[in-house]
Amino acid sequence: MMSAFLAAAGLLLLLTLFAVLRPLARRQRPLAGATALAVILASGALYWHFGTPAALDPAMLKPPTTLAENRAQLETLAKMQPDNAEVWRRLGYVYATEKRMRLAADAFTRAARLMPEDADILTEAAKARSMARDDRAFDAEAMVMLETALKNAPDHASARLFLGIAQHQAGQAAKAAETWMPLLSRINAKTGEILLAQINQARTEAGLAPMTMPTQAAETAGLRVEVAFDSTFIRDAKLQPSARIFVIARAAGGPPMPVAVQKLEADALPASIVLTDADSPMPTLKLSALKEVEVLARLSMSGQANRQDGDIESAAAKVKLPSRQPVKLTLGGN
Repeated sequence: MMSAFLAAAGLLLLLTLFAVLRPLARRQRPLAGATALAVILASGALYWHFGTPAALDPAMLKPPTTLAENRAQLETLAKMQPDNAEVWRRLGYVYATEKRMRLAADAFTRAARLMPEDADILTEAAKARSMARDDRAFDAEAMVMLETALKNAPDHASARLFLGIAQHQAGQAAKAAETWMPLLSRINAKTGEILLAQINQARTEAGLAPMTMPTQAAETAGLRVEVAFDSTFIRDAKLQPSARIFVIARAAGGPPMPVAVQKLEADALPASIVLTDADSPMPTLKLSALKEVEVLARLSMSGQANRQDGDIESAAAKVKLPSRQPVKLTLGGN
């Protein structure tokens, strides 16, 4: 395949040169020959420098059927496109799935340095750097990544959770407790009790008095949603490491943009969450301002928020607000 392509490309180049240089050859034959040689050499040099000849390999053109094939393709792409953050991110997920955490940390770190404002990539990179260490500690660069992620996306639950852990590891107990506090209004009561115990442990270490569970305004002002996979679907499904779950609430009968959205890891299901005004992607759209919403869950194979081919959605449930009953969503059912 490669040789056929190069032969065709060479023929096309020669035909082009013939058309362009023929008038010159009649007048200045030596100059025409030198020009033709220079063009051929320059074209070849530019192709091998900027082109992607490896992309013509048949192995690169077929979709991967195994994790090893996926890794091999991504490793080749990473060599061909070292400035492509998405390639490094996907490669990081593959290495993490294979439990090769040092390689995962390197790949995610490359992606984070290429996209230093992306909270998701920064959080994944920090987490991978921790998992690559025997002591599971967050190093200084990981700490900066998490601080930047939370600065850019204050509602990023994973960044907030891991930053608190990093601060606690670094002996900053009071900061850790303060960082974790906003999470209490976004999780269910059972998980909240576990987190509250960690917060109070950090507060005690910092010489601060323990606190009680704050009033759960989210329980009344927000909307509880329970999300699970269909048992048959998840038994047979082969999810990519990049897969994520988006739980979305939008105005019933209104525009498609969400008024509240949370992103979950695919392996976090079944999960119970509370959607609140804090989950609104835009300050002008508030869940609490609506009387009725549609709620759905989307399995994004790519991990991206925008719907793409191959994504799977639950049936949308219409809910009148306020609602004290949880909304139950199933992904993958018929």
